[in-house]
Parts: sequence; structure tokens; C-alpha cells
Amino acid sequence: MRYATREFRLASALLEAADTLAEDFDATRYLQRVSDHCVELLNARAAGVMLIDGGRSVSLAASSRYERLGLDLLEAQHGGGPCLESYGSGRPVPPVSVRVAHAAARWPGFTERALRHDIVTTFAVPLRRREQRLGALNVFVPTPPSRHVDDAGPELEVAQALADAATLGLQNHRAYTRCRTLSGQLQEALSSRVRIEQAKGMLAERWGVRADEAFVALRQYARRRRLALDRAAGMVVEGVAADAELRREIGDGSEGPT
Repeated sequence: MRYATREFRLASALLEAADTLAEDFDATRYLQRVSDHCVELLNARAAGVMLIDGGRSVSLAASSRYERLGLDLLEAQHGGGPCLESYGSGRPVPPVSVRVAHAAARWPGFTERALRHDIVTTFAVPLRRREQRLGALNVFVPTPPSRHVDDAGPELEVAQALADAATLGLQNHRAYTRCRTLSGQLQEALSSRVRIEQAKGMLAERWGVRADEAFVALRQYARRRRLALDRAAGMVVEGVAADAELRREIGDGSEGPT
């Protein structure tokens, strides 16, 4: 039953990690929740995520439980640590004794800080999707690592599943944001074109001239007043543009129809 409960909690955590298509998405809060799930599922003291770009840390997020501790241990890795090593190799860093690593001068700055926080074991997994790496998830445990290498497998697998889900969640939100931005730009371009065509038609009908002549006048009017063409068209549609000033532009032969 204990394993079934854990599997259910993991499934719920993975489902939550997939839910990133929202306007109010907050990446830091999202990664904190992923770290929270990691702490709960792996009986860790704390966990955290380091997002990395170009080999440099660009963002940190730690579990709400012992958040200051988690952030402190992530910050201590700028000179080397499990996160950077996992990110660099694209592979997990299996559970390692912090004391043994410190004695071997492996990540000296990080291990010294971890020992001060009574962290006994640490391991990390990459945030990766195919060839793309976004960072690493680091787990901080207050108990010694298992003497049996095979026993570490499930812990790494759970952490890697959460890290993979977080990577997909972040990538999906970025794609969603790009699509929303492009959609907004296309909609604005369409609306702008509609306003310009509407203004051009109104002027042509009002003055009894061809549509291309009305367009030239509108464009000249916008340029002389340093207005965006769309803004000038809107002024025509809204009836706030001076008709006499607009009409004078018809006689300017410096512009041809487009």
C-alpha cells in the first residue's frame, strides 16, 4: 500500500507539472512546486532547481520546506556542484556522501556549505528533453546514501521523472507564450488592415475619388503629422481627423498608389 500511495502521489505530481498553459503561470512558483513534490516523495530535507543557460545559472527555485536552505545550497554551486555536473553531462549524479565528497575536494564550496546545514547525501538529475538541457534538479537528504548501488535507482528515477515533466512543462509554456504573442500580433495586424481599408473606403466615398487616391491622402496625412498609418485611419473612422486637412493631401503628387 505504501508503494501504491507513492505511485499515486507521483502520478498527481506529474499531472500537475503538465499544467502550464495558463496566463498567470509563474516559473519560480512552478519549480518550487516541483521541488516540493520531490521532497515529499523522496523524504528529503530540501530540493531545488537551477535553470542554466550557457553554463551559467540564470534562475533558482527551492522547495517551500527549508526554502532558505535549498537556495543557499544552490547558490553555493556557482563554482561547481551536483547541478552543474548533471547539467554538463546530461546525466544524473547518483547519491553521494557529502562528507566523502568534501574529503575528496569534490565541489569544496558546496560540500562545506552542505555540511554546515547537516546535509548528509545529495544527488541531482538534469532537466533535459532530447538534446536540449534547461538545468538540473538537486535533492538534499539528511540520511546516508544506501550502500547498495541498485537501491538508489528508484530515487533517481522518481527525481528524473519529475525533472522530465518540469522540462516539458516549461517548454510547453514557452511554446504557448510564443503562440499567444504571434496570435496577438496577427490579430493586431488584421485589425489595423481593416481600419485602414475602412478609412480608405470612407474617404473615397465622401470625396468621390478612387480608393488609391484616398489612400495616398491618408498616408500623406499620417506622415506629415508623424502618426502611424493605423492611428490616422482610426482618427478617420472615429471622425476626429480634420477632413479639410486630409483632402488637401490629394493634390500632392509626391506619392503614388500602393
